[in-house]
Amino acid sequence: MMTMSLIWGIVAAVCCCLRLILGIRRRQKGEPPLENGLIPFLGCALQFGANPLEFLRANQRKHGHVFTCKLMGNYVHFITNPLSYHKVLCHGKYFDWKKFHFATSAKAFGHRSIDPSDGNTSENINDTFTRTLQGDALNSLADTMMENLQLIMRPPVFPESKVAAWVTEGMYSFCYRVMFEAGYLTLFGRDLARQDSQRAHILNNLDNFKHFDKVFPALVAGLPIRMFQTAHRARERLAEGLRHENLRRRDGVSDLVSLRMLLNDTASTFDDAEKAKTHLAILWASQANTIPATFWSLFQMMRNPEAMKAATEEVNKTLENAGQNISFEGSPICLNRMQLNDLPVLDSIIKESLRLSSASLNIRTAKEDFTLHLEDGSYNIRKDDIIALYPQLMHLDPEIYPDPLTFKYDRYLDENGKTKTTFYSNGLKLKYYYMPFGSGATICPGRLFAVYEIKQFLILMLCYFELELVDNHVKCPPLDQSRAGLGILPPLNDIEFKYRFKHL
Repeated sequence: MMTMSLIWGIVAAVCCCLRLILGIRRRQKGEPPLENGLIPFLGCALQFGANPLEFLRANQRKHGHVFTCKLMGNYVHFITNPLSYHKVLCHGKYFDWKKFHFATSAKAFGHRSIDPSDGNTSENINDTFTRTLQGDALNSLADTMMENLQLIMRPPVFPESKVAAWVTEGMYSFCYRVMFEAGYLTLFGRDLARQDSQRAHILNNLDNFKHFDKVFPALVAGLPIRMFQTAHRARERLAEGLRHENLRRRDGVSDLVSLRMLLNDTASTFDDAEKAKTHLAILWASQANTIPATFWSLFQMMRNPEAMKAATEEVNKTLENAGQNISFEGSPICLNRMQLNDLPVLDSIIKESLRLSSASLNIRTAKEDFTLHLEDGSYNIRKDDIIALYPQLMHLDPEIYPDPLTFKYDRYLDENGKTKTTFYSNGLKLKYYYMPFGSGATICPGRLFAVYEIKQFLILMLCYFELELVDNHVKCPPLDQSRAGLGILPPLNDIEFKYRFKHL
């Protein structure tokens, strides 16, 4: 009996070895250099996850600007030469950019596929975003966000001693709290039935959001959410508040959410819980990158006296030209999109902050076998392989951005103080030089609103508060690499700052 068990054990081991050997991909003629990694299925995922930037730089030195890595069972072709980015986008007919994003949404938020080709819905998600996050629809969204930010940030009538008191708080915690509450109200409206407890309800949602967002990278990697019970409960609680029966009781629901409710009710086969989880996807998309981007913009501006001075002067001049007065008792500040667009200093501060903190992974899936023609040569790509751009390589390239790890608030300003759009690599002008929001068909549809939100936040902080870092010589906190590939990396540790209301 022992002998038979041993024989069957050996047979099973041999079969496993043969499967692993035969399952290892071999590089074919015309394909990029290949790194299979040492671990079956995972491939190079552990090395990539530990430090994506250094992993890609090492392979770039080894293989050149184009190479293939096996990551979590997928073969990913990294294109690392920014001069080739526009060439990649020219091959759009060969790419399915939706496949990966739709599959990721289903894994993370727990709904069925939102790809119309799978038959669960006929909604064109991209069209919904275009109709409600761009053009004229963006005006009311931006106005509502400005109103909600001031609802949270402007004090009620206080005694003079209360207004003059300094408050010390973690800057990231502050940005998280303010931006989450204002963003939640802007997208999902106000609950008129329980206005007294509304803030407590939203702050409870904030705690749930943090628990869920903490495990988001693991969900994207394919781990089931039931492995994380606290996060699972948090996701279900968040979704419960976004059921249609609850949203219909709220006043001022955004056009984006209202249209999605209509389309969910008329064009999908989702049940109530799944519909709510598609709204949770909207909530996550609106908050997960905007909050750390807001923190980095405020932090970098505050620790750079020249940036603070230039930003304050620009905001004051804009308000003066707009006939706006800064007051706690009078009308709230209101700037239209044209005025928000004409703030080149704040634009440059935000761009430079995002350049230093963004680590997005731009992904496209090959629909068929084809040949990818780039500046560095032509490469054969197999069906279902992934093409990936990792713009952080470009954002921290010293040839494109001299002294790339240093925050320079005016890096995106030309000699006339206007927005600078000319950057070079290898002596050639770059078409793509700044990509924290993705590119082409995969570019973030809410990017314009996100930048408006951050600008509005910075404007109000400069107008209503005196601001100081607790430690004027504080070092820049390291980036949380666990979220590499998902967008803006948050800080690994918070930074304490002090604020108090100005005497206006």
